[in-house]
Amino acid sequence: MIKRITPEPGRFAYEGLDRVLHERARLGVMTSLLAHPQGIRFQELKRLCALTDGNLSRHLSVLHDAGIVHIAKAFEGRRPRTTCRLTAAGRRRFAAYLDQLERVIKDARKT
Repeated sequence: MIKRITPEPGRFAYEGLDRVLHERARLGVMTSLLAHPQGIRFQELKRLCALTDGNLSRHLSVLHDAGIVHIAKAFEGRRPRTTCRLTAAGRRRFAAYLDQLERVIKDARKT
């Protein structure tokens, strides 16, 4: 008799794939912010992620409301300047998300 090995219940549920982070545009934003730990200006972030002003604003609002991103608004002369950076909690949350994503990749490559 051949015994079939089956994964434990929920093995492929991937509960750690954070729904706030698991979105294409927000993944780009998070990766850009991770690459710029000192922070990055809104316009540069918009360019790096190929997003519109409104689209980036909406994604940053979601991340800010979740405590993942800090947004600082100031003026340079008369021009507004917005700088974004990851919070310490945001870094930890993204690292946990990436760990879970690596698990997905590892599981998929096994098959």
